[in-house]
Amino acid sequence: MGGRVRFIAISLLALAVVSSAVSARELRQPALKSQAALVVDQQSGEILLGKNMESKLPIASLTKLMTAIVTLDAELDPDEPVTIAKADVDRLRGSHSRLQVGTTLTRDELLHLALMASENRAASAIASSYPGGKDSCVLAMNLKAQLLGMTGTRFEDGTGLSGRNVSTAQDLAKLVQAAHAYPKIRDYTTSTSYQVKIGRRAMRFGNTNNLTRSSRWDIGLSKTGYIAEAGRCLVMQVTLAERSIIIVLLDSWGKYTRVGDATRIRQWLEFASGRSSARQTSAALPPQADFASIHARNDWPG
Repeated sequence: MGGRVRFIAISLLALAVVSSAVSARELRQPALKSQAALVVDQQSGEILLGKNMESKLPIASLTKLMTAIVTLDAELDPDEPVTIAKADVDRLRGSHSRLQVGTTLTRDELLHLALMASENRAASAIASSYPGGKDSCVLAMNLKAQLLGMTGTRFEDGTGLSGRNVSTAQDLAKLVQAAHAYPKIRDYTTSTSYQVKIGRRAMRFGNTNNLTRSSRWDIGLSKTGYIAEAGRCLVMQVTLAERSIIIVLLDSWGKYTRVGDATRIRQWLEFASGRSSARQTSAALPPQADFASIHARNDWPG
């Protein structure tokens, strides 16, 4: 009997060693195409993956998260009518907007469009209606960045159209963490579509992040960005493998690269969680269990 127990113990140890070796190979960090990336456990602050996370890069419309934060901090009337002016038209890049000059919506409607559809004229009008105008809004954004410890960040406008809006992946994780505390930012950045009434017309806008429409994702906050200097950018707060995770992806040049990188990160974390669960299950097995029956049930990670 003693010999059989020793045999089982040795066999279990050997399997554990093999399992650990396989896991180490298979859990290698995913090869990301984004030039800078950061994956952080939101609760513990543990960095799960980092790539050029201290590099200062243009951030495009990720800027709008800070525009929203300072607007909400100012406690301005969300129902106040705000009109799109000629000054809100993008003269720098000529980006398209469905909001014509003279369109009047509430501040809250414009905030929703700026965060969900990344509407530049909406964001510009919000900044213009900030007490003291656009300059005061940008000043408030930079002061808020300092308060959040975003030492590598600088804002030049409220839309993100300027290539001089720069930040780092580390700083943007702090921004996402701060923005996630605002219910409106969570709701507006993750809604899949939103309809506004302009005159007699009803106009529907969609979310710029297609992942918000996927059942594979549990997204608590999302923001995309793109200008030529910044490439395609994406930040998200998500729940993956029962963990609250912040994902930052910067300077993804391919049209689908940021989505591909986000998917690779999700699969990596889900696989890691599966490995961990399997190891915990195997460790809980009683030492006197019959080795042949254990092996037949395939309870061991392979």
